[in-house]
Amino acid sequence: MSRTRIQPARWVAYDVIRAVTEDDAYANLLLPKLIAEARLNTQDAALATELAYGTLRRRGTYDAIIADAAGRPVSEIDPAVLDALRLGAHQLLATRVAPHAAVNESVNLVAAEVGRGASGFANAVLRRIGRDDADTWQERIEAGARSDDERLALRTAHPVWVIRALRRALAAEGRDDELDALLESDNLSPEVTLVALPGLAEPGEPRRPYAATAYGSPGGDPREAIAHADGLIRVQDEGSQLVALALAEAAPVREGERWLDLCAGPGGKTALLGALAHQHGAALEANEVVPTRAGLVRNAVRPLPIPIRVHTQDGRTFAAQHPAAFDRILVDAPCTGLGALRRRPEARWRKSPSDVPELVALQTQLLDAAADALAPGGIVAYATCSPHLAETTGVVSEVLHRRDDLVELDARAVITGMSQSPIDLAARGTDEPGALSAQLWPHRHGTDAMFVALLQRVPITNGADSGAEGDE
Repeated sequence: MSRTRIQPARWVAYDVIRAVTEDDAYANLLLPKLIAEARLNTQDAALATELAYGTLRRRGTYDAIIADAAGRPVSEIDPAVLDALRLGAHQLLATRVAPHAAVNESVNLVAAEVGRGASGFANAVLRRIGRDDADTWQERIEAGARSDDERLALRTAHPVWVIRALRRALAAEGRDDELDALLESDNLSPEVTLVALPGLAEPGEPRRPYAATAYGSPGGDPREAIAHADGLIRVQDEGSQLVALALAEAAPVREGERWLDLCAGPGGKTALLGALAHQHGAALEANEVVPTRAGLVRNAVRPLPIPIRVHTQDGRTFAAQHPAAFDRILVDAPCTGLGALRRRPEARWRKSPSDVPELVALQTQLLDAAADALAPGGIVAYATCSPHLAETTGVVSEVLHRRDDLVELDARAVITGMSQSPIDLAARGTDEPGALSAQLWPHRHGTDAMFVALLQRVPITNGADSGAEGDE
């Protein structure tokens, strides 16, 4: 069957879902590209976005329904067929798409992609799903759950391990009663937030509550504002903006400071830091280990009026080559991404608990290396787009326990002091290292769940310097 017989918006959604399944693609990066290539109008682009994101977001719930309707585990279903069934289930159970269109178009997808033999199976499964409404299916799959957390996982489309990690992170603030609100927030599409690079562009309206650089996109479509801004206005979550601003605001900036973004890809925070550096008479360098992402960083900083050199090395190696060389360093470390589940709907299914120890080891090494690259008095901002305690206060605690040349600054006080409106940053109620860090939340702040800790390097007690000036 030819693709021309299937609505283009569904093909775009299906291609995104397949790329996520097969190639570990990022939906938020691929979808705009495919929408542009397909030349979808505004209405069809919105449909493709809802179908792709909605299907990816609730994949775990749909898999349980598909397994019941098919009478077999989803692991026994051809992946290309399974993705079409997920897309069809989403249309049947969570959209206003007419049931006959949801079934027929999904079956046609299977016929075109896999063959007519598989389309008969897909037709039977989807018609079985379509006989009951979403509430009936939800009751049915929850009845087979083995625990309260598994029922909650099926209801909210979060893996059990993620639910437990989020509950522990909220409990560390004494806010575990907010779990339901957080899980609900993860399943809502975030409002578009723009950043106006300070000193180079002025924020528009409506203004966001916390970051002075942040504002909303009227109508939700930022393309017009971005198109006329020559790269000085771009989409960026307010939480990400607060992280970069906190590093700049942690202490007065001296003329001629040298700054570093150690894990810079894809470059949004780098560009904001670059604008701040330009305002304060500082210099900025960036490093990104993945060459393609380093290219994104170079594109992101190209509109800035100061040159920013972008290196392509392992961050640990780069930092080791520049002992005591930088006055401010941002370590926006690779993480599970559990703080960006609104914008990256597939992220919740991409990681597993077994990924956490390896990530924590890398995060700890990057923060340790960054501390060595700090000049005495220099400040490092350690940030993750994850609230997982092992990746946040766990990493900070590990580094601080092993080093006597670092002190923790009050990140909550820094963010509270620069916020445009009162901001609820819960205290952790402990004197342990990491207790002065700041954790943002989508349900409480309308941002990604960004974490940031600020650490300052002080001269070691015997007065010996820990390194020479950098070689660049």
